[in-house]
Amino acid sequence: MTAPETRPETGRNLFCFGLGYSAGRLAQSLQAAGWSVAGTCQSGTRRAELEADGIEALVFDGDAPLADVARLLSRASHVLSSVPPRRDGEGDTVLAHHGNHIREDKHLLWVGYLSSTGVYGDAGGGRVDETSPVNPSSERSRMRAAAEAEWSSLGAHVFRLAGIYGPGRSVLDQARAGSARRIEKPGHKFSRIHVDDIAAVVRASMTRPDPGAIYNVCDDEAASPVEVNGFAYQLLGLEPPPPVAFEDAAKTMSPMGLTFWQDNLLVDNRRIKEDLGVRLSFPDYRAGLRAILAEEG
Repeated sequence: MTAPETRPETGRNLFCFGLGYSAGRLAQSLQAAGWSVAGTCQSGTRRAELEADGIEALVFDGDAPLADVARLLSRASHVLSSVPPRRDGEGDTVLAHHGNHIREDKHLLWVGYLSSTGVYGDAGGGRVDETSPVNPSSERSRMRAAAEAEWSSLGAHVFRLAGIYGPGRSVLDQARAGSARRIEKPGHKFSRIHVDDIAAVVRASMTRPDPGAIYNVCDDEAASPVEVNGFAYQLLGLEPPPPVAFEDAAKTMSPMGLTFWQDNLLVDNRRIKEDLGVRLSFPDYRAGLRAILAEEG
């Protein structure tokens, strides 16, 4: 990304590659603040949903470049990608097709990329911050780290997200469906982040650009699934299932599911507070789950 030149428009125009759950929630908050949003999605059904909300959307499957992206990017002051890397190891899909468009656009004020705390790998339960080495332990995380490095070379702001939850995607839904498993692995905790706090962090970065900066995005309290699931059942007034030892649960887990248990780390989130001035709306899973339940009525 070259030195920005202010666009003749408002400077509040986001183009987002991958308007999924997290980026879609960000788009809603920006629209409420008067921003214009356009971007890509994976299906015609999702495109219709986005356009009903006033978002110009294009279907992007990653197999070929977008024909109309130059026009849409020409209006953008900010660009964000939440598209995960290709599974075939060919690198970041967006940059493979449109890296030059982004790199050569002198008007962009800000570029961002949603990554994952999985790039740190296993820290044996220790704490990691943005200066900690990247040492991914799964193929999925290795591809994520490679994609992150590609975006960093463009001066993108990188957001390493912990486990994402929010309305419609939380342990409350699993508890209601009877599918929540209280897996117990002593000493193993996970960091999480409410989807609306992701939006708050990204918006804070947009107001304080620092090209190339990396931010851990998680709440203040890592916790075990046993704790979190138990609290969800308590909120719902349901009897929780008994805890299951990890060794027993692992016998029926998919290979993908097992990868989430490979890494044990505590993620430090001080930078989003000190550098971006973020005050989390949901500093722990209890606040987040209570808010989701209240939003659902």
